[in-house]
Amino acid sequence: MVDPLGKQLGVMPRQNALYLADGLGWDLVEVAPGADPPVARMMDYGKFKYEQSVKEREARKKQSRSTVKELTFKVKIGNHDYEIKRDRALRFLTNGDRVRVRVWLRGREASRPQLGLAILERLSADLAEVATVDQAAKLEGRNMTMALAPIKRPPRPFQDVDEGSPERTS
Repeated sequence: MVDPLGKQLGVMPRQNALYLADGLGWDLVEVAPGADPPVARMMDYGKFKYEQSVKEREARKKQSRSTVKELTFKVKIGNHDYEIKRDRALRFLTNGDRVRVRVWLRGREASRPQLGLAILERLSADLAEVATVDQAAKLEGRNMTMALAPIKRPPRPFQDVDEGSPERTS
C-alpha cells in the first residue's frame, strides 16, 4: 500500500486498505496487479484521469500531421509562372507538408512526355536543398506525377548576440 505522497505503508489486508483510504477521503487504486503482493495506491482517481487526459491532449497538439499539397504545371509554362509555383512548393515544404507535382500533358504534348519530365527534374533540382524526391516521376495517362517530401533537419541551436557588435536603437 502506498499513500498519496508516495510513502509506503506496507502490506495490509484489502479491507483495511479500503477502510483507511475511505477514512482519508481517497480512492484505492490498484497500480501493479501482477506484483506479489499486488500494489495499491491511495489517490484522487478523478483528478488522475483528468490530468492524464490533459497530457494526452497536449501530446496530440504537439503531434505533427503531414498533409499532401498538390501543384499542377503545364508543359508550356512561362518562366515567371514556374517561379511562382516553385516558391509555393518551397513554402509548403518548409511548413512540413509533402508536395505532389503534376504536369498536365494536353493534346499532342502527350506524345512528348520528356517535356514534362524536364519540368519535374528542373523543379526537383531547384528544391534539392529543402526536399527529397519521395516518388520518382511517372506517367499516368495524360498526367506525369512526382512526390516531394521535406528534408528532416535537426533544430538549429540558439545563437547568442555578440557583445562586441553595435546595438540598434530606435
